Amino acid sequence: MEVEAAPTPRRRSRQEATVMKDTAVLEQLGHKQELKRNFSMISMLGLAFAILNSWTALAASITLALPSGGSSAVIWGLMVAGLFNLCLAASLGEFLSAYPTAGGQYHWVAIISWKRWSRGLSYATGWINVSGWIALTATTGLLGSTFVVNIISLLHPHYEPKPWHQFLIYIGFTLAALVINAYLTRILPLVTQAGFLWSLAGFVIISITILACSSGDYQSGEFVYAQFTNQVGWPDGLAWMLGLLQGAFALTGFDATAHMIEEIPDPQRQGPKIMMYCIGIGMFTGFIFLTCLLLVTKDIDAVIKAPWGPLLQVFMDATNNKAGSICMLIFPIVCMLFTAITIMCTSSRMSYAFARDRGMPFSTVFAKVHPTLEVPLNALIWTAAWVIIFGCIFLGSSSTFNAITAASVVALGVTYAIPPAINVLRGRRMLPEDRPFKIPEPFGWILNIIGILWSILTTVLFVFPPELPVTGSNMNYAIAAFGVILLVAGATWIFDGRKNYHGPQVNVESLMQGEVEGIDPNEEKTERNPSNAKEEWVS
Repeated sequence: MEVEAAPTPRRRSRQEATVMKDTAVLEQLGHKQELKRNFSMISMLGLAFAILNSWTALAASITLALPSGGSSAVIWGLMVAGLFNLCLAASLGEFLSAYPTAGGQYHWVAIISWKRWSRGLSYATGWINVSGWIALTATTGLLGSTFVVNIISLLHPHYEPKPWHQFLIYIGFTLAALVINAYLTRILPLVTQAGFLWSLAGFVIISITILACSSGDYQSGEFVYAQFTNQVGWPDGLAWMLGLLQGAFALTGFDATAHMIEEIPDPQRQGPKIMMYCIGIGMFTGFIFLTCLLLVTKDIDAVIKAPWGPLLQVFMDATNNKAGSICMLIFPIVCMLFTAITIMCTSSRMSYAFARDRGMPFSTVFAKVHPTLEVPLNALIWTAAWVIIFGCIFLGSSSTFNAITAASVVALGVTYAIPPAINVLRGRRMLPEDRPFKIPEPFGWILNIIGILWSILTTVLFVFPPELPVTGSNMNYAIAAFGVILLVAGATWIFDGRKNYHGPQVNVESLMQGEVEGIDPNEEKTERNPSNAKEEWVS
């Protein structure tokens, strides 16, 4: 084993200079450096990819697209969602390059909005983003617990799973993620690298194994890439478009890089790259993995209706062996644990950043960084508590997965579109010209508009019920969840936000390379000093 050499004095001085520069940029954005910059580009890429975990998410959510478009929606839905998400990632990458802060979308909205609407738009964006990340955190425990229940069902054919069985396993995933984030934060970069390597290893091992075990008994190319199925009752075209939810879900969460940006060095250059790299890796691994799964699938209907879940059924089709199928499923289960850890980490940073700007009730509580653990512990507990509350939906709806998945995709998709939409409406002149990552014109306009239109389409589509006829149990409650988010944001604005939320406290003079209109320094309290932010806001 090779031991990494200690950094030379010259290398150390470069690292220290980079950290000092990053700290200065953060102070210009109104915040003191409180979190350690422990993540390298590789470990942050591992975190971003572990959050997307595209091949695992695609395998786990394949029942979203198989009955609603068939294999064509499974394969090409991923490619469509990937290309549109790349447009959004590039659009947000410009903002991240200009303003690298954990607040992400709500912070950018505050800076570039019209002065009159700045606080309100920023506040709403922050609440939608916080809620979307909590919903996305809930999907990890949901998928992981589903895999565990599937194994029990395969080993015990007479087992009848109850909602509360899965709910307890779901709580186990959530608490494990909470404990690891709270007490093992110093090795979290190593955890994310391990998750990245584990995910890639699982992708390669499972793909090779199922192809080898099928011994050439594969489906045709037409079946894999062109087969269409509509078992949901909607018109064919709409049914296929509803199947896009699988691909969109598998690539949602790339803004994690923004919310963890205060923990990596040279964020203005590395951040945009990481956002787009993780989507590209997700598209590549997802396309190959889905192709392998569909090549060895024997009966689409059997896969959809299998009591032990679609993924185990595909493994059984390939291997005809319970033990081998379960061993392969261990890879996705462990991937879901890594994903739960990384998504909860990112979600807590988002809540912490919003509370730091007084965007949440009891902001001083949630903006505290624990002095010895060096993590926003209260924000972690807040996230875990809401994830468990989300899990209570298990007890009442048969389409829980659709509802929580759609709620996370819709909420995060809306926040992805708001900053570029405002920038487009203002002539794409609201960002500093000297930002390290800049899309050349006219491609900036094109990518911005395509990404915005994609967000509008998914916001409308993914609140549709997954099938007809609609009943109380199969209703898509994402629209209700999103409505609750807006009501909570409105109520907290009336009783708390309009008095206490002033938006990010930026050093406007340092940002005058761009046109900063949303923040008026004369309207803020002049005694606030970014370098004293910790003492004033987090005490």
